[in-house]
Amino acid sequence: MTIVTLATRYPFVGIAALVALAGWVLSASGLELGARILVSGFALVVGAQQAWGMVRAIRAGRLGLDVLAVTAIVATVVIGEFWASLVIVVMLTGGEALEDYAEGRAERELSALLEHVPQVAHRYRGDGSIEDVAVSAVLVGDRLLVRPSEIVPVDATLSSFAATFDESSLTGESLPVEKVDGDAVMSGSINGSGAVDIVATALAADSQYQRIVELVREAKESKAPLVRLADRYAVPFTLVAYAIAGCAWWWSGDSARFAEVLVVATPCPLLIGAPVAFMAGMSSAAHSGIVIKHAGTLERLARAKSVAFDKTGTLTHGTPRVVGVTPVGMTADELLVLVGSAEQFSSHVLAGALRLAVSERELPMRDVTNAREVATHGVEATIAGRTVFVGKPKYVAEIATDVPPLDLAAGEAAVYVAVDGAFAGSVTLRDEIRPDAPATLMALRRLGVRHMMMLTGDITPVAQHVGRELGIDDVRAECLPEDKVIAVRDATPRPIIMVGDGVNDAPVLAVSDVGIAMGAKGSTSAAESADIVILLDDVSRVARAVSIGQRTIRIALQSIWWGIAFSVGLMVWAALGYLPAIAGAAMQELVDLVAILGALRAVGAGRARLEGIAAGR
Repeated sequence: MTIVTLATRYPFVGIAALVALAGWVLSASGLELGARILVSGFALVVGAQQAWGMVRAIRAGRLGLDVLAVTAIVATVVIGEFWASLVIVVMLTGGEALEDYAEGRAERELSALLEHVPQVAHRYRGDGSIEDVAVSAVLVGDRLLVRPSEIVPVDATLSSFAATFDESSLTGESLPVEKVDGDAVMSGSINGSGAVDIVATALAADSQYQRIVELVREAKESKAPLVRLADRYAVPFTLVAYAIAGCAWWWSGDSARFAEVLVVATPCPLLIGAPVAFMAGMSSAAHSGIVIKHAGTLERLARAKSVAFDKTGTLTHGTPRVVGVTPVGMTADELLVLVGSAEQFSSHVLAGALRLAVSERELPMRDVTNAREVATHGVEATIAGRTVFVGKPKYVAEIATDVPPLDLAAGEAAVYVAVDGAFAGSVTLRDEIRPDAPATLMALRRLGVRHMMMLTGDITPVAQHVGRELGIDDVRAECLPEDKVIAVRDATPRPIIMVGDGVNDAPVLAVSDVGIAMGAKGSTSAAESADIVILLDDVSRVARAVSIGQRTIRIALQSIWWGIAFSVGLMVWAALGYLPAIAGAAMQELVDLVAILGALRAVGAGRARLEGIAAGR
């Protein structure tokens, strides 16, 4: 939030500073009456503005902090404590600014999401040349070029012989999807390493990606605002203050006693306690790589009773890894070296995982000659005079002898290897569960989260396999974005946290009580739709965020109650006649200090406690 935006949105904060300076100059010059008129007049203007907001709130059936603020401003002006009224104005407007700081507004986030929707398509002209046109200008039947690593702009069918697309952010399927001529291609999927032709089957407005954007828009508009924490204590505190002041007047018979009580009955602990604690908690979260966009999110985190996870890229790594090497007639390392060496010249996404496995084992690559990629089947290469083929099990079975039947667990894929026409073994890959996922779920349960769900677009056998390994009973597989939104809206108990990272998670992140995006490798749309973004590739930060939220709210409440206790103590002292108005105004600053110092303890919110929870203590 820029200084200009702050000045526009909270003009009374800056004006209060100028009024304070002008009032001090007038008072120092002996013009005490001028200072009184200036400061009191400004305080009453702010009070009137707050009173109008209070009236509108009462009409809507809400009684909040504005009641106490207006009462305190008017009372301090009436009894002549105009400097105290200015302090209340600063605390009121400054507290609102603190609560709104870093807030992610739906309009801003949706605008950022729209900026990442494909804007340009490469369309073929009648003479075969290519022109760049706005995606909105693409018509059904137009032939388009999609370059390597580009996002498919509209729903279409493939017009090239074969291609590979990354649909993980749309469907949750972690492995790349291979398409052949005539297959449907979804907008929002990412093309592989080769340029391909597609034929549009839908307008941009009717395509999959745009439907997701509309879901995000609807979800953001449907999320109800959170009531400020301090509002819940404002009316009771006001009634207690009036009761003490009225009793003091009645018991002493001195109207000044009523004023002396009201001087120390200002709502500063309520105005600043929770916002300062929230800001401290957000700072603590930021140090842990957790960006919380809105202070009110901390309260939803603290009360969370359910959590829903996406699978791919959230509970799993989101990229395939080698989990098994089965050689025939050679060692596992020798087979892996042949595979990795041949795959140096492949653009297939599995090739990267195979090369990484060779690198992690610190094995040397072999020199390769005559390497070529056999479209949709695999790679053929000559290594040390031998012909090596690495590819799909079905294809290798056609060119090699003694190939065993395929037996893979749910969620696994395999490449087979043939050397000089003979079967040489296989390499198994799987999108593995994150090693910190089980401990994260355990920590969440110990933090009071009772219901665990997994929502994924992946196929049912894979989803159920991951759910069983993690102990998640409520597994929903083959979910479209709409299905995820319905599941979260209907989930109980609430509040519910949703954790995801893909484009298809953007709507459900927006509609959940707390949306958490895994931002390190996740999509921009997911991060923009979420209330919280985890900047590190570490799912355990979800449990840390909940722990920070719980401790922050506890500290905020403690600071409020400490401030109220000090204020009530001062009111009783004033009611007994031991605290003149001038001394009361000075003592009120002590109450503010207690509230602020108490709230700042939230800077360390959640750190030590989460370590104890993770260790089972």
